[in-house]
Parts: sequence; structure tokens; C-alpha cells
Amino acid sequence: MEDAIEVILQDDSKVLPTTRSHPLVSACTGVVLTGLYGVWSLFALPGFRRIPWNLKVPYLPSSKDQTLNTMKLLEGRTGRLADLGSGDGRLVFAASSAGFRCTGFEINSILVSYSRNKARWRGLPSSQATFVKKDFWKIDLSPYNNVTAFLSPEVMGVLGEKLLKELPDDARVIACRFPFPDWPRQSSAGSGLDQTFAYDIRNVRSHLRKLSNTACVE
Repeated sequence: MEDAIEVILQDDSKVLPTTRSHPLVSACTGVVLTGLYGVWSLFALPGFRRIPWNLKVPYLPSSKDQTLNTMKLLEGRTGRLADLGSGDGRLVFAASSAGFRCTGFEINSILVSYSRNKARWRGLPSSQATFVKKDFWKIDLSPYNNVTAFLSPEVMGVLGEKLLKELPDDARVIACRFPFPDWPRQSSAGSGLDQTFAYDIRNVRSHLRKLSNTACVE
């Protein structure tokens, strides 16, 4: 399975030369970077105005190692998977290759179109990988027993409350880079910026109930 995921995550990016460049080259590079920023803005900003400021998360793609670490924490599991803020779809593609029935939630119409076209090009049926242009904060996630999220530390507490209300007891949640506050992790994979954290909802609920009971006794 890991070999198949490795193939999906192959990066064909080229390394830029590090030697000192001519002033004209530097000027051209500046123009190119400005253009790239404009393109990045198209990917990062659409849909932001419809989301409350405290829940906004800019687009930042998962690294290859981060995606592989996420898949390690999903080993042995099956069923439906929701990727919250699916971006360019790389995690959905990796999970679908492992047998999950995946739905990627994304508010950026450009990224949704890109992901759908890529899925079509790969010949993936919609039953295996689906990308929807919806705000996951407004979606009932109870049908999913696997959830992945690479968001920002500011929203993890609010997301935790939503998941505890909606997910079934047998659900597993994978947080990329930023852990949930006050949640006991089941396991983790990787380190640094590529670290991912696994949480089993049944254990999280049990832990929080014990904390609540202890607080009441005191």
C-alpha cells in the first residue's frame, strides 16, 4: 500500500539554482514571483468572505511526508473518510488508493475543480473519491468514521467540539501538524512540521468525562 501511495505523492518539482544571478535575471525573477503570488491568491482566498474570521484557514498543501504519516495512522482502518479542507486533493487520493471511500470538503472553487479533474484523469469513480464545494463547518460529519484535518491551531478547539458532537464512537481523527488541545492522543507519526496525531473518539469522550467528573468532585 505504501508503495502505491509513494507513487501518487511523487514530486516533480525542480530545484532552483543557488548561484548569484545577473541583475536582469533578478528583476525577471521578481516579476515572476509577483505573478506566482497572484496565482497563489486565486487558490488561497476564494470563499474566505463566506467564512467567519475566527474559522478562516489559508490553503497550505500537505507535504509528502505528512501525507505518508497520516496514512500510517490510518492503517488497519476502513470505511468513509472526510478530509476537511482538502486543498488539491492529495490526501484524498492517497486514502482512496488504500481503499477508503473519501470525500474532500473544500470552499475554494479552483481547488475543487483541479481535484475533480485530477480524479477524472486517474479514472477514480465518485464512490471512491468525491470533492464537494462546501463549508465543512456546516456539514453533519456523523456518516464518517475517519476524519483528517490540516488546519490551523486557532481553530482546533472549535473543531474538536464539533467532532465530539457529531462523530460516532468508533471514529478516528487525524490532525496534521497541530494537535487538539486537551485531547489524549492514541498515537502519532513523524516529527516537527510533518508530525501527525491520531485520536479515537471513544477514548477522547471517556477522558473528557473523567475530567468533568473530577472537576465536579473537587
